[in-house]
Amino acid sequence: MADSSPTILITGAAGNLGGLLARHLVKRGHNLRLMYHRRPLAPDLTNAPNVTAVQADLAKAETLAAAVAGVDVVVHFAGILFAPRPEKFLPVTNTEWFANLVDAALKANVKRIILISFPHVEGPTSPENPATGRMDRKPISAHATTRLAEEKLLLERTQGTSTTPVVLRLGTVYGRGILMIDAARWLAERRLLGVWREPVTFQFISTIDYLRATEAAILRPGIRGVYHVGDEKPVTLQEFLDKACDVWNCRRPFRVPLWSVYAVASLCELFAAILKKPSPLTRDFITIGRVSHWGDTKRARDELIPELTYRTLDDGLATL
Repeated sequence: MADSSPTILITGAAGNLGGLLARHLVKRGHNLRLMYHRRPLAPDLTNAPNVTAVQADLAKAETLAAAVAGVDVVVHFAGILFAPRPEKFLPVTNTEWFANLVDAALKANVKRIILISFPHVEGPTSPENPATGRMDRKPISAHATTRLAEEKLLLERTQGTSTTPVVLRLGTVYGRGILMIDAARWLAERRLLGVWREPVTFQFISTIDYLRATEAAILRPGIRGVYHVGDEKPVTLQEFLDKACDVWNCRRPFRVPLWSVYAVASLCELFAAILKKPSPLTRDFITIGRVSHWGDTKRARDELIPELTYRTLDDGLATL
C-alpha cells in the first residue's frame, strides 16, 4: 500500500482481541479509528492521541458510512459471542451484519478489508491434512459455518473492485489477557476446571505473534486472500490445559464425561436466556472445541511473519 501511514478501522475494538490489537497499534503510532456499539472503549484507548472513537451499529447500515469514510484498512472483529443459542443469531450477526460493513467499505473505496477467522471453517483438520484455504468444506458448528459464509462473502463482493480481501485464520490465541485463558485460570485456581477425555488437536498462536501477523497483514503490500496463522507444534487441548495448570501452580483439570460438559453448557444457556445475561459457555462452543484443527502456515511465513517469537507452546508457556 502506497500510504505509509494508513488510517485503520478496527471493529469490535471494545472486545478482547480487537482491544489487544488496538493497544498494540497505538503503541506503534498508527492512526486508528476504533468502532464500538454499546460497550464503550477503554479510557486508555479513547485518550490516546492517535485514536478516533466512532459509535456505529453493524445492524444499521446507515450508521456505517461515517465509520468507514477516509479509512484505508478495516480489521473486522465485531459480533455477538457470549449469548445463548448462537445457532439462532449467528446467521444474522456473522453474515448480514458483515455484509453491511463490506458494502459500506466498498462505497468508501477502502483499500483492504481484513476478516479475522479461524481454521475450524474447513471442519476437522490435522497436520497430515491441514486447512489450506478451501471454501467448499462443511464445518459442524454454527460459529464455523457462519464464519465460512463471511469469508465467501468477502471474497465474492470484492471481486472486480479496488478493495483487497484478506482472511486471517488464526490458531487459538494464548497469553495473559486472553479472556478464555484467564477464565480457565480462574477456574483452575478454584479447582473447578475440567475437560472432556477425548483428545483434540489444537494449533496455538501466542498473543504477540497474533499481533505481529495482523499488523503485517495491515501494512505489507501485496497481501491478499487466506492466510493461516499458527505455531509449529500440534498440542491437544488436554495437554495445553495440563501445562497451563503447571505454570499456574494449580491442580491439573479433571477429565470428565463429554455429556457432563454439554449439560453444564445447556444450563449456562438456559440461565442466560432467563436472566438476559451473557452465557460464558454454550453447546456450540463445546462443539467447535471438539474439532481438531491445523492450518498450513507456509503462506503466512512467506508473506506475513517469517519467524515466530514463540515457535511452539513450550516456548511461550511463560506468557501464560
